[in-house]
Amino acid sequence: MPNYFSSDFKLGILGGGQLGKMLLYETRKFDIQTKVLDPNPEAPCKIACNEFVRGDLMNYDTVINFAEDVDVLTIEIENVNVDALETLENLGKKVFPSAKTLKRIRDKGIQKQFYKDSGIPTSPFKLYDNKSELLKDFTQGEIQLPIVWKSRTGGYDGRGVSILKTEADIDSLPDTPCLLEQKINFKNELAVIVARSVSGETKTYPVVEMEFHPTANQVEYVICPARIDDHVSKQAQEVARKVSNAFEQVGLLAVELFQTQDDEILVNEVAPRPHNSGHYSIEGAFTNQFEQHLRAVLDLPLGSTESKVGAVMVNLVGDENHEGNVYYENIEKILELKGVIPHIYGKAQTRPFRKMGHVTIVDKNLNTARQTAEEVKGLIKVISK
Repeated sequence: MPNYFSSDFKLGILGGGQLGKMLLYETRKFDIQTKVLDPNPEAPCKIACNEFVRGDLMNYDTVINFAEDVDVLTIEIENVNVDALETLENLGKKVFPSAKTLKRIRDKGIQKQFYKDSGIPTSPFKLYDNKSELLKDFTQGEIQLPIVWKSRTGGYDGRGVSILKTEADIDSLPDTPCLLEQKINFKNELAVIVARSVSGETKTYPVVEMEFHPTANQVEYVICPARIDDHVSKQAQEVARKVSNAFEQVGLLAVELFQTQDDEILVNEVAPRPHNSGHYSIEGAFTNQFEQHLRAVLDLPLGSTESKVGAVMVNLVGDENHEGNVYYENIEKILELKGVIPHIYGKAQTRPFRKMGHVTIVDKNLNTARQTAEEVKGLIKVISK
């Protein structure tokens, strides 16, 4: 096994946001050298990596040059130059997740078609290259409203997703490659994080339940374990594991799922990296998702995914009426509450619904944790001053 610890080994990370910052907590713990690429000169990762490079993640030459002296390359964001990753792999560089996996996931149309071709349960859908194709189907009566519209690329944190209820909603859509999918009448939105190492060792985390903000379409609360029956939980983990194996993912794969009214499990979409739905694991699990991602891409034995305690995660997002220098109002009040642990991402500027941090609430009683989460949400405000 290579000597990763207190050595010349260097891990390259494409993307310098909060996911990278939390990954760096673990590289610091293990004394693994890191090099990070991000276009933002004040990216959250800057304070904790060994070497920070400012550059465009979508620029072919920038990514090639960045990776020259790293031993293993990983990502914290999908929007990177995949052609560069392909070239690096052909040159013998270890890249996880692979360019092939990223190509399949980054375009939501290709992703959905992959599920269909692989026999993975997902909602009915149709792909469109442009808006005029979509409008033609609508005028011919082939689209039944309400229906879910998704941009095939570029969407994140609720952006690039709309529920179309009227003809006016369709008229206001951008002219971009997209997909329409059936709106699922679900009981719960669930997620499972699967860890898969270079050698193929695979472990799944407990199923979590996600509650979404009604207007921002962002996750507001993540509850672990999900309040569902055991047979539903097992089915969700089995489907998530099947998805990870189909993609041949190395590292973490966050699989977002719908539990239908008939307890069928459908795959919504995936993210090939640490994910918002796994933040609870920092305090709540024996091995948090960021350490697990490191273990997987370095082909180390995977850690236990069991929970130590019930956990609820609350996202801290910018107040919709504030933009500018961030101020966390009442943070001292939430620190007085039992089992409350805030994480601040290090973004100096807030804007409406921007992810600025999260708070984990741990308690042996999950209902108590959920009540405290509600209290936290009511107290802390991410505003500008």
